[in-house]
Amino acid sequence: MISDSTTKKALARALRSGGDFAEIYVEDRASNSLRLEDSKIERASSGREVGAGIRLRVEERTFYAYTNDLTEKGLLATADTLQAALDSSSLTKTLNLKAREARSCRGQDTIMPQEVPQEDKVALLRKTDQAARQVSHEVIQVIAWYSDEIQKVLIANSRGLLVEDERIRTRFIIYVIARRKEIIQTGYKPLAYLQGYEALDQHPPQEAAITAARAAVTMLDAIAAPSGRMPVVIAKGSGGTIFHEACGHGLEADHIYKNASVYAGKRGQRVAAEIVTAMDDSTLKNSWGSFGFDDEGNPAQSTLLIEQGILRNYLYDDYWAERMGERATGNGRRQSYQHLPIPRMTNTYICKGQDDPLDIIRATEKGFFAQTLSGGQVDPATGDFVFGVSEGYLIERGEISTPVRGATLIGNGPRILFEIDMIGNDLEISPGTCGKEGQGIPDGSGCPTLRVRELTVGGTQGGI
Repeated sequence: MISDSTTKKALARALRSGGDFAEIYVEDRASNSLRLEDSKIERASSGREVGAGIRLRVEERTFYAYTNDLTEKGLLATADTLQAALDSSSLTKTLNLKAREARSCRGQDTIMPQEVPQEDKVALLRKTDQAARQVSHEVIQVIAWYSDEIQKVLIANSRGLLVEDERIRTRFIIYVIARRKEIIQTGYKPLAYLQGYEALDQHPPQEAAITAARAAVTMLDAIAAPSGRMPVVIAKGSGGTIFHEACGHGLEADHIYKNASVYAGKRGQRVAAEIVTAMDDSTLKNSWGSFGFDDEGNPAQSTLLIEQGILRNYLYDDYWAERMGERATGNGRRQSYQHLPIPRMTNTYICKGQDDPLDIIRATEKGFFAQTLSGGQVDPATGDFVFGVSEGYLIERGEISTPVRGATLIGNGPRILFEIDMIGNDLEISPGTCGKEGQGIPDGSGCPTLRVRELTVGGTQGGI
């Protein structure tokens, strides 16, 4: 991407007028996407983005500049814009970089997406469309989106770090719309992996399309959702969204330092039921939120957040780890070379428990089963949330029964961690895009099937 000598020159130039730390982040990202709607390809796009960002830290101040000119002249000019912000006298810095360390998610069986003919990708989209429509004549629309991305990054800093990471991501998203007279319902299924095109052989989009279509058609028979406080069983994968939004962001170090989290000052204290253990893990093979190095060059790692209900750790990038006297946990992430890294989750999940998922349902005489959550709102300072349920069912006499529509889950993330009384052995991590401070990054969030002893369900009917 750029030579070691150019890297050293750019870092030295950034430090020429003083500074405690300099870093360069170089990125080469190639992407391709196809969108099918109304059984035809509506949109096709591809592109490549190349650039570098240089960060300079002076005590507690941070200066950042970026460029898409990766020539030595362009990088030195970018570094000059940083050192010009300081009024110290010119200094001479000698930098020694370690031997370059490279990682990649590419394996022997990896099929590089750019080597797959475009017509094969189009054919897969069409097969997915057909699979969904064959479920029922009530399926009126299928929207399928394929995308792939190859991102190569180089990260070096004035402490001698020099690493490279190659991230290959493949994604396939399916929306299905079903209609019966005036009633319209939707089904949704995302597939996304830190993996090449072979991921779609291992996880066929046609099967995902059938799942989404069946959900949409089933919900056409749904009755109005009940309302009130009741036991709620949340399906594997789905509850991870609540944990991510209502609890996970509160464990990020910047929120802890600013005392903008209910978890500030609670390390070593009980924050959940004893059966709850939670992790953030960027080492999970093929998982959407994984990588080899984070965006500050720290190796991917697994961080224990909650152990049997006790808060053990927060999520740190380099900057906040230094300010708080802690060790970085490999959670420095950024959307692109145009952004500063900030502490972010990777693959965050509640660990699997001992219960059979069917036993959790059988143990619930009456309640609500949330199969799939949709969008919601969360107050990050308190953890209060409202999440929509796109696919939900009543639980009656220990069985999943009538589908219901229009349900919402209303509660407080930190509080419901104490209300979890059963956890299944069927962990699933779902892919998503996490937004924070205007930056979107790939992440995973997950959980096994779990039961919340009592949670408010918002609906239009009385309690069950």
